[in-house]
Amino acid sequence: MNKENIPIPNSTSFKLVSKVKDYFQLIKFTLSFMVVFSTVVSFLIGYSEQEYIYSQNKIISVLLLFVAGMLITGSANAINQVLEKNSDALMMRTAKRPVASGRMSVNEATAFAVIAGALGVFIMWKCFNFQSAMLGLFSLLMYGFIYTPLKKINSISVLVGAIPGALPCLIGWVAATNSFSTGGWILFGIQFLWQFPHFWAIAWLAHKDYTAAGFKLLPGDKGPTKFTAMQTVIYSALMIPMGLLPYATGMSGKMSMWILLACNLWMVYVSILLFIRMDAASARKVMFSSYFYLMIVLLALFANKAVPVS
Repeated sequence: MNKENIPIPNSTSFKLVSKVKDYFQLIKFTLSFMVVFSTVVSFLIGYSEQEYIYSQNKIISVLLLFVAGMLITGSANAINQVLEKNSDALMMRTAKRPVASGRMSVNEATAFAVIAGALGVFIMWKCFNFQSAMLGLFSLLMYGFIYTPLKKINSISVLVGAIPGALPCLIGWVAATNSFSTGGWILFGIQFLWQFPHFWAIAWLAHKDYTAAGFKLLPGDKGPTKFTAMQTVIYSALMIPMGLLPYATGMSGKMSMWILLACNLWMVYVSILLFIRMDAASARKVMFSSYFYLMIVLLALFANKAVPVS
């Protein structure tokens, strides 16, 4: 084929696609989607708890919540990448992020964070209620300006970060019910405890990268140790009684109780394997199990609420 016959890509289209990809990385789309998934399912569980107090169509409400959640979470992740620009550049897994690599300026990322965060909070306020909007704002600020810098100071950052990490469930519940009732706090507690085995498994696998960047994320000072593995077992075990609360409070039925119990016992099992074997393969099993855990647990609670099973 002659060179003149080779199609030349449209430079404008190529730049646009590259810019969209950069923004997907800036908001950490996959992570943001998981966070908003928790918000939406918690909203639907709360929606089933009582007659929805707003007049909007349920589908429209879910779409609005999804958009607002993505904006707020994306804003928090953009702030995280601006503040950790130099640290991200030191780690293989984050060096290609748009701000760290220099493809996006700090000013551009900051402008996006401000606009997206303000718009997301405004949508929550106008389309749902003031309480859920303020929870969203609090979560954004705590993640961006407290948890993010604390990661280099002390491993207590994981405990602090677990608060904004669990707030999406409470935000969804409050958006649906306009109240801070028991169900919302139970959902918050489930996601709060879940984050410890989940995040410590990730930190175990990425320990060298995190250490090189100056992050202190494992509970022990000496890296992946028996102490870290035992902490993972303890928090996985604490998830068992927390998982029984939806049934004990009448929030959900027996079907979801047995599903949650099975999921919690599995998390304890894989955490014990990590304690015994102390290897990357076991940490990876904890990490992947935690991803499936949250999805199964929240959907089970919603399904049992939507289709009651005694």
